[in-house]
Amino acid sequence: MLQAPLAEQLRPQSLADYIGQEHLVGEGAILRRSIESGNVPSMILWGPPGVGKTTLAHIISHTLKREFYTLSAVSSGVKEVRQVINSAGMFGGSAILFIDEIHRFSKSQQDSLLNAVEKGIITLIGATTENPSFEVISPLLSRCQVYILKPLEAKHLRKLLKTGVAMLEKQLVIRISVEEDEALLQISGGDARKLLNALELYVYQEKVGKKEVLIQNKAVKAVIQENIVLYDKQGEMHYDIISAFIKSLRGSDPNAAVYWLARMVEAGEDPKFIARRMLILASEDIGNANPNALLLANTCFDAVSKVGWPEGRIILSQTAVYLANSPKSNSTYAAINEAQALVQQTGYLPVPLHLRNAPTKLMKDIGYGKEYKYAHSHEGNFVEQEFLPEKIAGTKIYEPGDNPRENEDRKRLRQHWKNKYDY
Repeated sequence: MLQAPLAEQLRPQSLADYIGQEHLVGEGAILRRSIESGNVPSMILWGPPGVGKTTLAHIISHTLKREFYTLSAVSSGVKEVRQVINSAGMFGGSAILFIDEIHRFSKSQQDSLLNAVEKGIITLIGATTENPSFEVISPLLSRCQVYILKPLEAKHLRKLLKTGVAMLEKQLVIRISVEEDEALLQISGGDARKLLNALELYVYQEKVGKKEVLIQNKAVKAVIQENIVLYDKQGEMHYDIISAFIKSLRGSDPNAAVYWLARMVEAGEDPKFIARRMLILASEDIGNANPNALLLANTCFDAVSKVGWPEGRIILSQTAVYLANSPKSNSTYAAINEAQALVQQTGYLPVPLHLRNAPTKLMKDIGYGKEYKYAHSHEGNFVEQEFLPEKIAGTKIYEPGDNPRENEDRKRLRQHWKNKYDY
């Protein structure tokens, strides 16, 4: 009989054994209180792979002693959804339906869940690695609580590693000495399954003819690199390669960008995930150096959604090359970061009276809108006045990038504001 993978063998069965996500299931945390009260809502668990989404769904079902159904969005259609809902109806609304990778469900598949969730026939628990705001239809999202799960921290991973080592020592009747664990933790990327898979792979490869296995960084990296596709193709593709792709676009290398794009295409990555990441990059890394980049990236996302596969790869390639060749600027990304930091530092400062709207006579009488200067009534559609709260007046937040288009912006700002913002 084949033995289950180590990660499956060590899957926690209760909240007491669950590792990580203290903000959700720690003592007094919001989701833990719901579970302990026996009244859990339909929910979407959003987080990266291997942080406990599936495990948490099983624990909720086990703790509440509810009937548990599971579907995978990769292999299930509307027919399977309806069959489960019909079966769940026999349990008077107590059954839990867990859907892994719910972001891969089509609109029609998600629509088929609506009535059952709304009427309480099932409690839905959906798991996703993608932002549910983009991938879950609004009517279904509005009926669910969204809980964000975080990558596991080093303290969590070390606890898992210790447990995994103990299990393997018992099963294989050998001694395992962890002399260095940095390589295993780095490989895991905060993913428990990835950590345990790597540990298991390394120990099984190293144990041959030995009574003791030493875990050392250099040896771990050599073994895992040689077998990386065997143990975690999805994790490597989804995070390491998308990172290489984005960095190639940011670094203006269309050759590398198309290569990493091809790696994702060949591995079966969701084309909308790739298009969405390019949409973010178009604003974050190109911005006003070439505003058309955002328009093209947005069109790419729409076109890929309409055209489908495999033709969508051509649109992705065209967009990737365009973004790689575009001038780069992160000035607007830096500006919003600077503005948020300023808000956090200074709090919610009052809006200057002259900028406030005055829809009533009382508001007008106490000075709302008084002395506001209408820009279009002045030459060049500009007149100098203060738009920031008094406490931070004159603060420069936006610094134009050094590129032809934003240098024109800088010139215009200098003309308008003279020395006020030091443009």
